[in-house]
Amino acid sequence: MELIDGKAVAAQIKQEIAAEVEQIVAAGGKRPHLAAILVGHDGGSETYVANKVKACEACGFKSSLIRYEADVTEEELLNKVEELNQDADVDGFIVQLPLPKHISEQKVIEAIDYRKDVDGFHPINVGRLNIGLPCYVSATPNGILELLSRYHIETSGKKCVVLGRSNIVGKPMASLMMRKATPGDATVTVCHSHSKDLVKECQEADIIIAAIGRPNFVTGDMVKEGAVVIDVGTTRVPDATKKSGFRLNGDVKFDEVAPKCSFITPVPGGVGPMTIVSLMKNTLLAGKKAIYK
Repeated sequence: MELIDGKAVAAQIKQEIAAEVEQIVAAGGKRPHLAAILVGHDGGSETYVANKVKACEACGFKSSLIRYEADVTEEELLNKVEELNQDADVDGFIVQLPLPKHISEQKVIEAIDYRKDVDGFHPINVGRLNIGLPCYVSATPNGILELLSRYHIETSGKKCVVLGRSNIVGKPMASLMMRKATPGDATVTVCHSHSKDLVKECQEADIIIAAIGRPNFVTGDMVKEGAVVIDVGTTRVPDATKKSGFRLNGDVKFDEVAPKCSFITPVPGGVGPMTIVSLMKNTLLAGKKAIYK
């Protein structure tokens, strides 16, 4: 069983990006600039955004954080999105989700200029992803592809089960695993809460990508010997021994599943660090105008 070290791979990629940014700047080019909008004080969102700002520093990017209280109006937020769309210095920007209930997330996502949509959530990027055109790939699926690639995990012709059908992970992940490319070329089944033979599907899978948001959902009896298991789950579970009062728990019952795997990602330290580094890769592409002129 080999542990997939997302933290180490992410650190390596940040170094690669930083080296490229220094070359761009040395040649008289513009330093890539990522902006982030954070609404309210959700603990998880605060942590993610702080990590994104830190990653920008490590990559040599310029970063801006725009904060609003939770009672900001939808109109005010949309005005700020439009301002960032027009700002030539900002190469890419994100609006950290979830947003307060009175704001339509879909409306905000669609208001972002797809050429600056480094989260890859705009329907144009999602559509381009699905038909195999260059686009900003959403961060978590992109990070998983990077791990499969750097660990030389064979995906062609393999049976891959994706647990979960969210727009952020499940659906794009399935699309990417099906594409005619490496990694990809797999036979993909998407399972979710209404799937009848979910356990049987998992037992037959060469690769399981768990993004269902239910702690310890995947148990030892669901996984065949030699499977590759990618755990996307990050549920906060109360834990008095931790300074924060909680620990992050994956969708996979690690102690039971790991001994059967050829490769497995831990939580934390697996997919998480890759998600942020994928956002950095998209920001670099945006800065270079590599996808959209």
